Amino acid sequence: MEYRKLPHGNENEKFSVLGLGMGGIGKTPVDEIEAIIRKAIDNGINFFDLCTAGASYAPIGRVIRNCREKVFLQVHFGAVYDENGEYGWCRDFDVIKNTFLWELSQLNTDYVDFGFLHCVDSEEDLDELIRIGVLDYLKELKAKEIVRHIGFSSHTPRVANRIIDMGFADMMMFSINPAYDFEKGDEYGIGSVNERFELFKKCEREGIGISVMKPFFAGQLLSARFSPFGVALTHNQCLQYAIDRPGVLTAVPGVQTMAHLDTLLKFLTATKEEKDYSVIGSFTADTIKGTCVYCNHCQPCPAGIDIGLVNKYYDLALAGDEIAENHYTKLSVNAEACLHCGHCESRCPFSVKQESRMNEIAQYFNTKR
Repeated sequence: MEYRKLPHGNENEKFSVLGLGMGGIGKTPVDEIEAIIRKAIDNGINFFDLCTAGASYAPIGRVIRNCREKVFLQVHFGAVYDENGEYGWCRDFDVIKNTFLWELSQLNTDYVDFGFLHCVDSEEDLDELIRIGVLDYLKELKAKEIVRHIGFSSHTPRVANRIIDMGFADMMMFSINPAYDFEKGDEYGIGSVNERFELFKKCEREGIGISVMKPFFAGQLLSARFSPFGVALTHNQCLQYAIDRPGVLTAVPGVQTMAHLDTLLKFLTATKEEKDYSVIGSFTADTIKGTCVYCNHCQPCPAGIDIGLVNKYYDLALAGDEIAENHYTKLSVNAEACLHCGHCESRCPFSVKQESRMNEIAQYFNTKR
C-alpha cells in the first residue's frame, strides 16, 4: 500500500491511496460490515469516508475501538440520518449539530479527522452554510481538536476555488474519473477539461489534499455497454487514473459486500500494465459514435425534454440503480413528450438516434409502473 501525507497535517497523517466509501454499505448485514472494515484495515486501508453511511456508523465504531489512532474518518456536516440510519440532506444548524454528536457516539470516538461542509455545489449553498453558522461551528470544533481538519465536498470548480481561497480547508472531496475529466459525464461532471485540471493543480500548489469520489462513474466506466466511451475500463485503471491526478491523496470507492472489497484489494498486487490507463487517449468521438454521452449538444428540445438527463437515468436504471428510476419519475417532462421532430438528431455530434431512444426509454419506464 502506498501512503500519502496530508500537506497541512502532521507526520502521522499519511493516508492509504486506496480508501473506502461507506455510504452504500448500510443495508449489508452488520457482521459483514464489521468483517469488511476489519479486512480493509488488515490490508493497509486507513481512510474511510462516511458520507451517507448512517446505518454503518455503529459497526464501524466497534471495529475501530482498539485502533482508532490508526484510521482516518471523514464525516460530512449537512449529511443527516433518521432513526433507521437513512441519509438525508440538510441545511438546518441544530439538526446538523445533533447529527454530529450522534455520529461521535455511534463511532465510539471523541474526535473525527475531517469535518466536511457537505456537497457545496453552488455559491448560494456556501453562503447559506456560512449564514446559519455551520462553518463557525466547524472552526470551533477544530479549535477544541474535536475536528482535526476542515474540508468540503463539491462538484463545482468555481465554488471549490472560492472555498480554497477562503483559507480554512485542508482537504477537498471531488469527483474524478475519465468521463468527467473529458466532459463525457453527467450533471455532476461540472467544468471543462482545463478548469478541472487547473483546480487539481491549485490544490497541489496550496497543500489541499483531495479525496476522490465516483472513480468508476457509478460503475459505468467498468462496462462497455454503459461507458460513455463505449469501451470498458478496469477497476485498476480507474483507481490509478484517479490517484495520478495532481493533489490526490486517496480514492474512496464504495463497497457493499466483501466481494466488492476483494475486487478493490486486487489493486494492491496489480502490475503496472494492469494499471495502465493510456487507452483513454484513444477515446475520440468515433469510439463513442451512436452512444449518448449526456453532453446536451442537442438542446434545446422543442418539447422541453432534458435529453441528456433522461438518457442518463435510463442507462443507470438498466445498470440496476433504483434511485435513478425514482429520479426519472420525478422529471416534469419525460421521454413520452418526444415530438419526433428530428431536432436533437440533427444536432447530435455522436449520431445518436434519439427519436427511437425516447420510445425505448418511455416503454421501459412505463413497464416499471
